[in-house]
Amino acid sequence: MDKSRLVSVIIPAYNEEKVIEACLKSLLNQNYKPLEIILVDDGSTDKTIKIIGDWKLEIGNLILLKQNHKGPGPARNLGAFHAKGEILVFVDADMTFDKNFIGDLVKPILAEETIGTFSKNEMNANKDNIWSQCWNINRNWPIERLIPPDYPNEAPVFRAILKREFEKVGGFDATGEYTDDWSLSRKLKVKSTVASGAVYYHSNPATLGEVFKQARWIGKNEFISGNLLRRFRSLVLYSLPVSALIGFSKSVINLLPHFLIFKLTYDLAVWLSVFKSFFGEVKSK
Repeated sequence: MDKSRLVSVIIPAYNEEKVIEACLKSLLNQNYKPLEIILVDDGSTDKTIKIIGDWKLEIGNLILLKQNHKGPGPARNLGAFHAKGEILVFVDADMTFDKNFIGDLVKPILAEETIGTFSKNEMNANKDNIWSQCWNINRNWPIERLIPPDYPNEAPVFRAILKREFEKVGGFDATGEYTDDWSLSRKLKVKSTVASGAVYYHSNPATLGEVFKQARWIGKNEFISGNLLRRFRSLVLYSLPVSALIGFSKSVINLLPHFLIFKLTYDLAVWLSVFKSFFGEVKSK
């Protein structure tokens, strides 16, 4: 593997003061070199920019870009425009990484086996949190993982991609929809392939407030509210009677009373997004 080939890690950040330091620390400890880290602040109103500024003193290859709040798609595109690396890696500010993550992720690309990769080894960083456990139970996933182990070896999301391929299609769509990061695959008409290893950690929503906020965003995705038929179907699937029945059943099966509260909160948030989609609600995070 030719380690002289620069990799650009692009991170959109919006009010990430609680998590950005852990993300940067784990990137600083990566075994793969050379790296450049491009952090795109998406109009944060908290201490995110100050924390990044402090870390710039320690990480010489850290670049900070700023934009008004437009969402993660435009932020990723801005970072990619300024990237010098041959390979682009897209991560979130609330992720942390095994020290071999970048190397494992880009290895198949450097070996010219694929134009882009993803990893199935997305581990649950807050698996002891009760609402995080409920999130996985709701998706019928193991508590310790955020991608099930039987997930296919191809995916519509590119975690790493050759910059030239990214530029061919003009980058990500910038609609702000839940599936924005699938747009590269659609435009390239090819999926990413799995990279062995590449272990990283991501947290589920840890409070009911976070559950509600994330579910509101999920409810705006095209598979739930993308057309009239899906909207009417979702209004039924996420309705109070269905939500209460499923929530109670899974609470009993999993011996976890909290799940009923979770399910009612999650489904209400999705239902509200679907309902508002009938009136042309703008699809933004």
